[in-house]
Amino acid sequence: MKADIHPQYRDVVFHDVTSDFKILTRSTLASKETIKWEDGNEYPLLKVEISSASHPFYTGKHKVVDTGGRIDKFQKRYQK
Repeated sequence: MKADIHPQYRDVVFHDVTSDFKILTRSTLASKETIKWEDGNEYPLLKVEISSASHPFYTGKHKVVDTGGRIDKFQKRYQK
């Protein structure tokens, strides 16, 4: 394999901002933000809007998540 062509695979913390759920896992995604985890180490922090803690399929609760006004934009475009 060629050297220096693969992204760095490291520990990161994903934070679901809607349910305040955090999970430590591994990913190739990078972030400038960091967070101090329960083990005392600092890890890159990646914020997500939907995870298993807030997704309707896993929670059984229906919640409308409008990111960036997509629903308003759609309704404005296709209103009669």
